[in-house]
Amino acid sequence: MSAISGMTGFGRAEGAQSGAGGDWSWSVEARSVNGRNLDVKFRGPPGFDGLEAAAKAAAQARFARGQVTIGVQAKRAEAGAAGLIVNAEVLDRYLKLANDLVQGGAAPATADGLLSLRGVLEIPEEVEDEAARAALQSAIAADIDRALEALKASRAREGAQLAPVIGGFIDRIEALTADAEREAGAQVQAIRDRFARRMAELAPDAPGLEERIYLEAAALAAKADVREELDRLTAHVASARTLLQQPPAGRKLDFLMQEFMREANTLCSKSATTALTATGLDLKAVIEQLREQVQNVE
Repeated sequence: MSAISGMTGFGRAEGAQSGAGGDWSWSVEARSVNGRNLDVKFRGPPGFDGLEAAAKAAAQARFARGQVTIGVQAKRAEAGAAGLIVNAEVLDRYLKLANDLVQGGAAPATADGLLSLRGVLEIPEEVEDEAARAALQSAIAADIDRALEALKASRAREGAQLAPVIGGFIDRIEALTADAEREAGAQVQAIRDRFARRMAELAPDAPGLEERIYLEAAALAAKADVREELDRLTAHVASARTLLQQPPAGRKLDFLMQEFMREANTLCSKSATTALTATGLDLKAVIEQLREQVQNVE
């Protein structure tokens, strides 16, 4: 049996690889928050253009809703001092500029100052090994998958916490609907008594008063009949329970909350008794609490 998932979570994975392309290490973080639709954003290191498409496809295969952010940081171990070379051409340009400045009164340049200037020291260029680069990108992509799986597990844990809370609100709506059904039985008599009092006050001696009271009360009672609203509320309760077992159900539950509230509002507007009105208001409060929780469901 499937279970609902939330939309908030975090996943992380790390990896390293040594080879012809150098010694690399990387980390991947995947996080998500609530969102009406699925929105995947990717931030990765330069030179690994293929990772973005792979990361987005992997996220789309796992999630239906939420704002998902995937970040990859990768670095190659720097060469030691023995592996560095001096770019003589760049150094000569800096020396000429330094000499000109000295003649103008500036302090002489130092060796360590010159070596720290951009472009003077270089790491020897390596012949790009396409196979090594492809293997490195594949290894990072695998860790993106691992991070997304960890994110999926995190969202599932949130869903496991949400399920009993949502189920409790649905049970409460069902109980209040049953209360409203019992209280609705008093609608006809309440309307008849109210109309009879008014007619007795306005026209106590009018001929055929009793018959007129009966007919008018019957017409008013028909307008105040809440059986359809109660039947729809009962059907919505059943639909909500079914959707909880058929994820991803977040969008459908969002729509169902609107239908719940529509019936509760109509129930209140048709109410002719204090008890039924109070139950209708309680229904609206619980539906609003349920709606807030449903916003977290994928």
